Amino acid sequence: MALLEFTDKGIYCPPAKVHIDPWRPVERALITHGHADHASWGHRAYLCTKSAKPVIRYRLGDINIESVEYGEPKTINGVKFSFHPAGHIIGSAQIRVEYKGEVWVASGDYKLEDDGISEAFEPIKCHTFITESTFGLPVYQWKPQESVIQEINDWWANNKATGKVSVLTAYSLGKAQRLLHSVNHEIGPIYTHGAIENTNRIIRKQGIKLPPTRKTTGNISPGAYQGALIIAPPTALNAAWIQKFKPLSIGVASGWMALRNIRRKRTADKGFVFSDHADWQGLNDAITATGADRVIVTHGYTKAFTKWLRQERGLDAIEAHTEFEGESLERKEDKEDNS
Repeated sequence: MALLEFTDKGIYCPPAKVHIDPWRPVERALITHGHADHASWGHRAYLCTKSAKPVIRYRLGDINIESVEYGEPKTINGVKFSFHPAGHIIGSAQIRVEYKGEVWVASGDYKLEDDGISEAFEPIKCHTFITESTFGLPVYQWKPQESVIQEINDWWANNKATGKVSVLTAYSLGKAQRLLHSVNHEIGPIYTHGAIENTNRIIRKQGIKLPPTRKTTGNISPGAYQGALIIAPPTALNAAWIQKFKPLSIGVASGWMALRNIRRKRTADKGFVFSDHADWQGLNDAITATGADRVIVTHGYTKAFTKWLRQERGLDAIEAHTEFEGESLERKEDKEDNS
């Protein structure tokens, strides 16, 4: 019996009788982070990190949820679990599972670069590592965060100088707050779409500092937002809402901007290669740091990355099917909500 198994409900730990990030209702769910493809509604009981709990409760409503500190052990039916920083978004975690001397780690989503607002990634030694592979191809190589943020600042400043509104798309949980934390807010005022501002409110209540923002309103007078930066979820690009801010320039912050054909498909003036997931080098470095002999590859370029790990790195690697989306082109948590 494997310590962790892949079932039609999610990743399952038979001796503890718990699931990790299950996508169908279960009795007890251990949740790596608050994105909708990992934290779903309908489980009888939830367990997550203390810094992930407020947003998960906000998104899922009245649920039975318990939380632990990073590194705090939690023993369930003789199996020892602990949550460790994944660096993906605020509160995100890798889940370490130990039983009878065997250690597995389920990575959830992760990135190695310290973004300054999320808890920084912590490598965990293990025998088996379950890794995402959202960007598991050599074409995905990220620039340092400060370099991309400077590109965004320059674009915003130039738009302001030419009388335009800068509209930048980012997922409402994670990337939006990372951008708010990092951009130069002295360039001009920052506004946010309702879906993002609602999330900001929850995060600020946790004591996490974000620069001042204002929620966009439906009543827009000519020139009211001139020179401002508006951060909105990707779905807003397809809404009539965005046309109210003309003249404007649209920017997209996404790891997918590394691909030219994706940039062409987006109705954007500027693409910034900016992801909350590990790039090709980050995935390889993370696997090396675990010391794992066995690697299970989930969501993303699973086939290609598994082949690389086997043939080029000599690891015992297999791919596994999950319903996690990674950084998909559409995310269900980013439905339009400007109320």
